[in-house]
Amino acid sequence: MPKIGVLLSGCGVFDGTEIHEAVLTLLALDRAGADVVCMAPDIDQHHVIDHLTQKETGEVRNVLVESARIARGDIKDIKEVKGDDLDGLILPGGFGAAKNLSDFAFKGTEARVLPEVERLLNEMISAGKPVGAICISPAPVAKALSPRSPQVTIGTDEGTAQAIEAMGGRHVPCAVDAIHVDEANKIVSTPAYMLGPGIKDVARGIERLVGKVVELAG
Repeated sequence: MPKIGVLLSGCGVFDGTEIHEAVLTLLALDRAGADVVCMAPDIDQHHVIDHLTQKETGEVRNVLVESARIARGDIKDIKEVKGDDLDGLILPGGFGAAKNLSDFAFKGTEARVLPEVERLLNEMISAGKPVGAICISPAPVAKALSPRSPQVTIGTDEGTAQAIEAMGGRHVPCAVDAIHVDEANKIVSTPAYMLGPGIKDVARGIERLVGKVVELAG
C-alpha cells in the first residue's frame, strides 16, 4: 500500500485549496488503496476571501487549521513530514497554492516558494518519488524545482505557461481530462479547473493523475 501525501493550502478556491480537486484526489487515492497523509503549513493565510462576494473579509485564518476541514482533522504540519515518510506527493490546486504555498499569484516569475514546501518537493524528486500537481500548483512546483527543468501542464493558459517557462520549467499543453508525465523527474500534472468546465471533466484528469502517481510510487 503506497503512502501518498496530499499537500493542502487552506479551504476554498479563492484563498486556499480547491475543494473539488482535493476531494476528488482523496477519493481516487482511497479507491486505489493508498495510505493518505494530508498535510499543510502552520502559517496564516495571505488573506481570507468571502466566497459568496469574492471580497476580502479582513479576517485572519490559519492554513493548517483551514486545511483540517478538508482532511476531517487528520492532518499534519508539513514540518513534520519528510520525503522518506512518503512514496508519492500530490498538490491539489486552488489559489492557496499560489498565495499560501508560494507568492506566485502576486509576484509571478519572481515568486518564492514556502521553504518547507520547496524542501519536501526536492526531497521527493531527489529520491525518485513521484509528485502530482493539479490546476495552478504546477507553477510553484516548477519554481521550486527549476534547476531540474521540470515539465508540467496547466492546460492552455498562455500567460501562466509563459511564466512557467520563464521560471525554468517547460510547459506542455494538455486537455482537462488528460495528464502530462515528466518521465525524467516523475512529475505528473493535469489542468483541472484551469480549464474546467465542470466537476465531471476535472474528475477524469485527476483520476488519471492519481492512478499514475500510485503506479510510479509502487
